[in-house]
Amino acid sequence: MQQEQVMQPTFETLDLSVKDHVAEVFLNRGDKANSMSPAMWRELQGCFEWLDSEPSVRAVILAAHGKHFCAGIDLNMLMEVQGQNTDPARRAEFFRRNVLAMQDNLSAIEKCRKPVLAAIHNTCIGGAIDMVTCADMRYAAADAWFSIREVDIGMTADVGTLQRLPKIVPYAVACELAYTGRDMKAEEAQQVGLVNRVFADREALLAGVREIAATIASKAPLAVRGSKEMLLFSRDHSVQEGLNYVATWNSGMLSVQDLQEGLAAQMEKRAANYDD
Repeated sequence: MQQEQVMQPTFETLDLSVKDHVAEVFLNRGDKANSMSPAMWRELQGCFEWLDSEPSVRAVILAAHGKHFCAGIDLNMLMEVQGQNTDPARRAEFFRRNVLAMQDNLSAIEKCRKPVLAAIHNTCIGGAIDMVTCADMRYAAADAWFSIREVDIGMTADVGTLQRLPKIVPYAVACELAYTGRDMKAEEAQQVGLVNRVFADREALLAGVREIAATIASKAPLAVRGSKEMLLFSRDHSVQEGLNYVATWNSGMLSVQDLQEGLAAQMEKRAANYDD
């Protein structure tokens, strides 16, 4: 079935493309080490909300142009986030609202119904950790390194790292990284489960992640989206709650059409062809 031309949005800080059911989102501030400007925070949410709603997209790759994956929050933002009001209470409320908005900006990556694969090379620090922990899977080039840098500027990370990282790596590892701000290289990141796989360089990384994304995109879309829904729900709920939810989900969301196509493809030893 020929894929229809997708009318996609354009962004100032992101480079978005869609081909063969796979979307690629590249951070596009290479001249600024892809530091996260106010526009980038907002555009990440807008982009992933569009990807969530676009039927032709079945998997998403999150990568970056330039030498660095992402150097974290643009430091010029920090004063803007705090505000200038002289009243402590009003300044605190302004700050809190900004932080909650930034949390929502990145949570859009996690909430996107399509699997998100982060392809990370070189620098991944501070706010970039907040960002990639929202992805379903993380892959790294051999030169990648990770650091929770907020502690080095006298603040507690507040946009998702401390909430999501302990669900990905052992708790004590998350503690060490948060308390020390030390660098973790790609090999160690794979050993502790932060990244799924390490590739020799950025070129091999992108090729490998594209292959994985293409495999995901070939599967039944509703089954993949249901799997993501269940995995996220089960991460934050008991086993019994998860079992109850998946039974309810499949009672209404199991596609007979997809099931018949999948079974027929298995019997006929061919690739299945699923509708969006």
